[in-house]
Amino acid sequence: MEPKVDYKALDWKTGNVKGFSGKQLIDQDNGTVKLVRVDPQSNYPLHRHPDKTEYAYVVEGDFEFIVGDKTYDGVPGDFLVFPLMTMHAIHNKTDKAGTLLIGAMMKNK
Repeated sequence: MEPKVDYKALDWKTGNVKGFSGKQLIDQDNGTVKLVRVDPQSNYPLHRHPDKTEYAYVVEGDFEFIVGDKTYDGVPGDFLVFPLMTMHAIHNKTDKAGTLLIGAMMKNK
C-alpha cells in the first residue's frame, strides 16, 4: 500500500445501489475506506452488516442518516458510526451531489 493515494487518478465505480459511486482508497483484510459520490435525492436503503462496523464522514452535501431507531442530519464535518448489526441508511436530501468518506472496520475473528 502506498503512503499517498492519488484519488484524482482513480475512476468512479458504480456501486450496487443506484446513485452511489465510489473510489476505493484503502482495501485491506481488516478494513476499507472509500470516497463515495451520492447523486441528488439518492437513497441507500436500510441494511446491516454482520461482519463490520461502518462509519461516514460528510465531505460535502446535506444528508439524512438512519442509525438504528434514530435519524440524524449530516453536514460537512459530521461523523457517524454504524455499529455491527445495526440497521442503517443514507439519503442525500438535496438536488446537488454530495460526497462521503465511508469506511469499515472488520469484526475481530
